[in-house]
Amino acid sequence: MKTALFRCCVTSMDLGHYETSCDAVLRELGIEVAGVKEFGCCGYPLKNSNKRAYLLSSARNLALAEREDLALLTLCNCCYGSLKHAARTLRENPSLKGSINVSLEKEGLWYEGRVEPKHFLQVLHDDIGAEVVRNRLKRTFKGLRIAVHYGCHILRPSSVVQFDRAFQPTKFDVLVEATGARSVSWRGKLECCGSPLMGVNDELSMDLMEKKIAGALEAGADFICVACPYCQLQFDTVQEMAGRHRNRTRRVPSVLYQQLLGLCLGLDPGALGLDRNRLPLDAIERFYA
Repeated sequence: MKTALFRCCVTSMDLGHYETSCDAVLRELGIEVAGVKEFGCCGYPLKNSNKRAYLLSSARNLALAEREDLALLTLCNCCYGSLKHAARTLRENPSLKGSINVSLEKEGLWYEGRVEPKHFLQVLHDDIGAEVVRNRLKRTFKGLRIAVHYGCHILRPSSVVQFDRAFQPTKFDVLVEATGARSVSWRGKLECCGSPLMGVNDELSMDLMEKKIAGALEAGADFICVACPYCQLQFDTVQEMAGRHRNRTRRVPSVLYQQLLGLCLGLDPGALGLDRNRLPLDAIERFYA
């Protein structure tokens, strides 16, 4: 089955290299993706203010994928969590599903519940497999220590998202170590990065982020690795901003997993957008095996 690539609002606006690096890796791994022009926001920003509007937004995207008979691949933890939660809610509440479909029918859409959203990491680990990914690599790393950051919405609530075990996840670590890097044990690994608070309470948001940076530094990590746009903004843009405003000199650059994997697949650093990270990734080259 072909796959519909569900892009994230924030990547389109603020992290273009997140998308281009994903595109490059998917092409290299032979994953055929289709675009659905009518896709819109997953509804995440409305989740706690207007639940029906959120569910309608998610259901609309799921219905569009169903209409085209496409699987749905997401690049964002928040989109993944939102789509999974909406699918679960509508499956368990037929009357609400019927009400949502009344609204969708105005666009000629109907949501049945046949599409199962999958995260980029989930496709790599569960569908392709870490060993297959490893066998496709043109180079690997040696001595590179990575603090793997899962992010909240890909893990919790575990009964809904069903990506991995909420408190003892391993899938992202396995994918990182497929590149030859070492996933280090670090304090605060599964805690929030503070991104949801940015713009509401910036100081607290930076406090949470700096607590995680301290844990990564204690563990001797060379980089933090993420697979969520919001986490990347926090560890890259906000960490750089906090360093200037708070006069911090010790930082841990954040690398997107698709950048890490793309380098090992032999892809051009420009195509992976390494030069667009706020905290430089130049030092990663010295860890090539």
